[in-house]
Amino acid sequence: MDVTVENTDHLDGVVSAPPSKAYTHRMLIAASLSNGASKIFNPLISDDTQATLEAVKSLGAETELHENYWTIHGQETLKTPDHPIDCRESGSTLRFMIPVAALAPGHSTFLFGASFERRPVAPLLESLKELGVESTIQRNNSSVMVRGGGIRGGKTSIRGDISSQFISGLLFACPKANEDTEIAVTTKLESKGYVEMTFEVLVEHGLEGAVNPELSCLWIPSNQSYRPCDHTVPGDFSSAAFLLAAAAVTSSRVTVKNLEYQTAQGDRAIVSILEEMGAAVKIRDNSVDVEGGQLVGVDIDAKDIPDLVPVCAVLACYAEGRSEIYNAKRLRYKESDRLDSISTELKKMGADIVVNEDGLTINGSSGLHGATIDPHNDHRIAMACAVAALGAVGETKIQNVECINKSYPQFFSDLRVLGANVVGI
Repeated sequence: MDVTVENTDHLDGVVSAPPSKAYTHRMLIAASLSNGASKIFNPLISDDTQATLEAVKSLGAETELHENYWTIHGQETLKTPDHPIDCRESGSTLRFMIPVAALAPGHSTFLFGASFERRPVAPLLESLKELGVESTIQRNNSSVMVRGGGIRGGKTSIRGDISSQFISGLLFACPKANEDTEIAVTTKLESKGYVEMTFEVLVEHGLEGAVNPELSCLWIPSNQSYRPCDHTVPGDFSSAAFLLAAAAVTSSRVTVKNLEYQTAQGDRAIVSILEEMGAAVKIRDNSVDVEGGQLVGVDIDAKDIPDLVPVCAVLACYAEGRSEIYNAKRLRYKESDRLDSISTELKKMGADIVVNEDGLTINGSSGLHGATIDPHNDHRIAMACAVAALGAVGETKIQNVECINKSYPQFFSDLRVLGANVVGI
């Protein structure tokens, strides 16, 4: 499906941020490993979270899906899946569930979508091997087989600069290992907030663990049991960033509700980035207001906020002066090579943007114009280019927008609520 976004002079209104994808994944998995019923209120319903939901069911969890909440009946002892587990395009599902599947008695096979070759998993498999788990990559790099029977535990090491999801996956499974586990992170950990988020959810389920201040070494006691716990999923700053940026790009005022600023979500940094660029931002108890104005270029360290890079690139196009986005090399391993994807598509709209070794250089305020955009089957590229289109001269056609179902199915509907000229939904 294609959508046309026309130049929009002004936005106004209030919308709610969608539920957090990252928290929904983590709460689902922890609930599935708990012996009893856990309720998850306000879950995100998207392609990625549906993949995790199906994965935990394959390993023995029973689910009741209600309008505003899910009940997950977890099992302390997992079952061997009857069929391969299809992770679709969800890297979180794959990297979180591979270690969990090692706790099942038999073999589990995971299938993955077209972006698998860009999304490394080998470092996780190597780390699991050090902990006593055998696995193989099969079928032309489109599936992974994990040999079950439990996790021995012990010492392992893993890089922290490819994906923090490797570490979160180990954290879900290692509390049930036969021996205590020590995880050494061999490079500086990027996206620390996501590992902290995983710890937060595990603690709520009664688990123990320790970590040094740099998150370079983690200790997980063995033979622990997950305890059922009810959760309410907070709003997603990663998705809300597109709405807040839309206000800045159009010099409008927008309020996004369902946002708790005191959160482990690293992407709350969009608030400080917008302030530094010159937007007026007000943080309330459960919402964030943004009023756009003259934006200025800034330097952005993307080490802990890779998901914000596409929308920050758009903001930089509308800012006076030069912006540098750096420490973003990991974006080459997302749903698309996001550095190349966002650069290619914004150049179609007239942006002055250059891809560097580990980021982007953008000279702003050159004026954007409409174009036909290929989002490269990447939800964040589609949404970022839609925001860019709001301030561009003419109209912009965005192709294959169903990719937004991965994280924010209501995105274009919410833009229309705010007054955006969107045709085709």
